[in-house]
Amino acid sequence: MRFNDGFWLLKNGVKSYYGLQATQVKEKDGALELLVATRPILHRGDTLGGPFLTVKIHSPTEGVIGVKLDHFVHIAPSPVIPLFPDDQPITNSTIQSSESGHTLSSGGLTAEITSNPYTITFKSPNRTLTFAGPKYQAIFDVPSKWTTLSASNSSCLALDPSSNPTPTPPPEFVRYINSELNTSPGELVYGFGEQFGAFVKNGQSIKMWNQDGGTSSEQAYKCIPFYITNRNYGVFINHPGEVEVEVGSEKVSRVGTSVAGSSLEYFIIYGETPLEILERYTRMTGRPALLPSWTFGLWLSTSFLTSYSSSTVSGFLQGMQDRDCPVRVFHLDCFWMKQYEWCSFTFDPEFFPDPKAYLTEIKEKFGVKICVWINPYISQLSPIFAEGVEGGYFIKRKDGTPWQWDLWQPGLAIVDVTNPAACKWYSDKLSALMDLGVDCFKTDFGERIPHASVVYHDGSDPMRMHNTYAVIYNELVFKVIEKRLGKGEAVVFARSAATGGQRFPVHWGGDCESTWEAMAEAMRGALSLTASGFAFASHDIGGFEGHPDPQIYQRWVAFGLFSSHSRLHGSSSYRVPWIYGEDAAKSMSKFIEAKHRLMPYLYNLAVQAHSNGHPLQRAMFLEFIDDRNTHSLDRQYMLGPSLLVAPVFVDVTEETEYYIPAGRWTSFFHPERTVQGPIWVKEVVPLDELPLWVRPGSVICVGQKTGRPDYDYSKGLDVRVYELAEGQSVETNILGGERHSELVTIRVQKDNGEVKVNTIAGHCEITSVSVFGGVQG
Repeated sequence: MRFNDGFWLLKNGVKSYYGLQATQVKEKDGALELLVATRPILHRGDTLGGPFLTVKIHSPTEGVIGVKLDHFVHIAPSPVIPLFPDDQPITNSTIQSSESGHTLSSGGLTAEITSNPYTITFKSPNRTLTFAGPKYQAIFDVPSKWTTLSASNSSCLALDPSSNPTPTPPPEFVRYINSELNTSPGELVYGFGEQFGAFVKNGQSIKMWNQDGGTSSEQAYKCIPFYITNRNYGVFINHPGEVEVEVGSEKVSRVGTSVAGSSLEYFIIYGETPLEILERYTRMTGRPALLPSWTFGLWLSTSFLTSYSSSTVSGFLQGMQDRDCPVRVFHLDCFWMKQYEWCSFTFDPEFFPDPKAYLTEIKEKFGVKICVWINPYISQLSPIFAEGVEGGYFIKRKDGTPWQWDLWQPGLAIVDVTNPAACKWYSDKLSALMDLGVDCFKTDFGERIPHASVVYHDGSDPMRMHNTYAVIYNELVFKVIEKRLGKGEAVVFARSAATGGQRFPVHWGGDCESTWEAMAEAMRGALSLTASGFAFASHDIGGFEGHPDPQIYQRWVAFGLFSSHSRLHGSSSYRVPWIYGEDAAKSMSKFIEAKHRLMPYLYNLAVQAHSNGHPLQRAMFLEFIDDRNTHSLDRQYMLGPSLLVAPVFVDVTEETEYYIPAGRWTSFFHPERTVQGPIWVKEVVPLDELPLWVRPGSVICVGQKTGRPDYDYSKGLDVRVYELAEGQSVETNILGGERHSELVTIRVQKDNGEVKVNTIAGHCEITSVSVFGGVQG
């Protein structure tokens, strides 16, 4: 929200109350509690009336300092973002007070507070990270006529299909709490979840409000109120509802955060590296679940508006098998159910007369897992709609009737995920599908959740539930699968998310066009998401809308198979490779095999993500923060710490360009080729190639050719050693056994020009050692 007319003036009608002076500072339960006046206090008479801000400065875990601003203090409405859902906080903070001010320190981060003028400065051991200077915190009263176009004013009923036809008059003003933090020269801001615009967020106005708007607008499916900077800190805004952030877009050297209401809390998260910041952030908000290894194989979809039946499905799978493009997960999109009846959770008997027998047959014949499309919307024409009405399982209007609208499905209602009985009803429908042979679910939608004139079973605030709904919905489905199959065996393929949603992977990038530009949008969305605490990312290979040019398709295949998860999916056209030419099938086969053979490396990254929150796909700055050339790169990324992936966004006649950081890097596909960085590489890349470079000092264990991603990674290993320096020792882990339960640690060391490879934990079968840039030992 922008409150100013320029830098000095307020917009017409806005009233401001700036935090000017801390009149009281108390230490309580390891925190500092401040009473902050919004006018100068010169004598006791000035203390009459308000408003005042109550400010709490505290450290919930090591390296993190929180600032909580309250106007009217009360119990926070539900829902709230659960903190530390699966990991314990590390409490370690100290407070010091003197005549000059107060400090609170934790894990290398210090907050210095002065009382008059009231300021907070955040410092690391060697520099100031950011600060909230005089008048950086405020209460604003905004004329309600301004906010009728914003979701933040729940009185804007005429604009919402969920509206009450006779709304009460809106209040004259809507109250906001706003807090600003300084940005230093050269400081860049990233994150906020899956954002498809410019990767560097400086200059943008960003609204944390989930919407189904495709990948070509400012709307996003996964809005995460967290950002990370290139200055060794991140900021987590602890608010589940709409949060509006001005990243240098109102005041060019500040990030301003505002929420409608009486309370705002944010946390400064310090780290010596960006990955340490993400580790501390995901300790607070949740770590991604450990995924089964089969999920890293190729997912193939029937697509959306295409015609398909059991014979179509079998034809696709046979065609992929014949072309050595093994599919590990087959996904049936919407029309596995009868039209108009989504969701009925029942296979259309016209095309799938015996679904259990059919699923069993294709699973045995083609070795696939089965995923089916679902969402939390129930059409009025669905045979189970009456059950939902009778049971009270849907979100309701204030008059007690189900909230309904006609967007997407006729008269659809939405399952009330705050109602335990509704959750059981929904879960039972999914369990019945698993009885038929379904292994996982694509959890579509969950973004355009009504926020005005609706009532939840547990009394949740609809504004705060709008984003939170996505997390509860995906958790509900994830837990159904986990209960059936066990921990480490569950996966969903989700579109919507909010804070904490990273605990229930995987997430894909939503509806994109079949263009070069949309391919770049998909990458920016993925890199912004993985810079926001999500470990995994996927997208519709070839684009969702339209029919991609064969060159776009082949380039996207390479990008998709070197993303953490890979799915072929379209809208009105199929994405099987032979439609785009047999050469497309040949290159796809090559990239599938490469990904399968890299699974010892990739699955170890997934295990690390589960334990420390580090993403698989990493924006370049996450690994090379000291190289300023990497800070704006958004068309290449690191896949883990060792592999640089540079997808190509031009046709075969044009040069592509990408950046190689310092050191001598080795081509993964052509190890005879090396390049000395730092350097910008310009080259024409054939359609069946992908620039994939291995970082110097890396050890990558390459598995055997099996035609699938899930196999015993401890057998038949080729240990590849890249540019190991004299005296350097590197340890790498793999997970062995059929269920990847045995930890194997391999140590590689170079002494006197000789490379030695030893297994120091567990057991593995090394069939070859390949050394690049040194002498084999």
